Amino acid sequence: MRIALVAPVAQSVPPARSGSIEAVTDLLVRGLVARGHDVTLFAAGSSETPARLHAIFREGYHADECLWPWELCELFNLAAAVERASAFDVIHAQAEYAPLGLAYSRLSPAPVVHTVHHWPTDPEVSLWSHYPEAPFIAVSAAQAQRLAGLTVAGVVHHAVDPAALPFRPDPEDYLLFLGRFTAGKGVREAVDAARRSGMRLVLAAAENKYYRDVVAPLVDGDRVVHRGEVDAAGRAALLGGARALLYPVQSEEPFGLVLAEAMTCGTPVAALDRGAVGELVDDGVTGRAFDSLEELVAGIPRITTLDRAKVRARALERFHPDRMVEGYARIYAALAAARRACESP
Repeated sequence: MRIALVAPVAQSVPPARSGSIEAVTDLLVRGLVARGHDVTLFAAGSSETPARLHAIFREGYHADECLWPWELCELFNLAAAVERASAFDVIHAQAEYAPLGLAYSRLSPAPVVHTVHHWPTDPEVSLWSHYPEAPFIAVSAAQAQRLAGLTVAGVVHHAVDPAALPFRPDPEDYLLFLGRFTAGKGVREAVDAARRSGMRLVLAAAENKYYRDVVAPLVDGDRVVHRGEVDAAGRAALLGGARALLYPVQSEEPFGLVLAEAMTCGTPVAALDRGAVGELVDDGVTGRAFDSLEELVAGIPRITTLDRAKVRARALERFHPDRMVEGYARIYAALAAARRACESP
């Protein structure tokens, strides 16, 4: 198939440090190319890919502050794919927030399918319903439910690269919080849970205003340590070395890639049951999704004793790149066939 993959142009694909959308897009591109598909990636020029790269901007707008407003940069990148739509069987637009490609759905000769990487609000879904026929691919069944009234062509869970996340059978003696410092990610709750459980906590994320105002006063350099933002190797080392990953999210999320990353290293997770969390964690095998922080704290001792080899094995079953690539390829083929059927006399 001739496939256009439109990535965000905030940074390169794959990302130099954090960036779940770019990391997943990279795995998808590589998997499709390996299967013989003709793939064009629309992304920042600093990207490294086996696909054909089409770049309007040499670097992403996170690196070049002159590229503003960022929404216009995303629109230009998407438009570049639609302008060449006759060369593709399908265009897949990855959007962190707004599915800008909806506006092109009735103009493009190739089907434009959208994946959004956040938890849509009711007003957003209502607005998107102006294009009820435009297809979406959800990243979880929980997110698909949020897209009620829209056309959901399928659900495909994210994948992680097992080669980049080696198995660690013997962890060190710490819990880990790895994610952006926001109220919704539950970093304060992670600190509270670790202190109440009597275990050391490592925090890994870039400093921001929320960190300086809220989190920094909780960091003592001994029982609560901040390692800063880490690269891919550092991320794998921290995930594999943890006794458990703490994921006490306070707001719904459509997936939670760090859960799959931790489990692939063999590290079990202790999470709050919000959004797609309960869909991703196999209770008693890879961790548990708890209903409250009190239950999470009480459950940490049991979570840290789970069989790490079984955690790894289940993660490879559920989050291997082959499964993700095959899922997307099936949906692409179905969308392209439906478009051809509509165009047949």
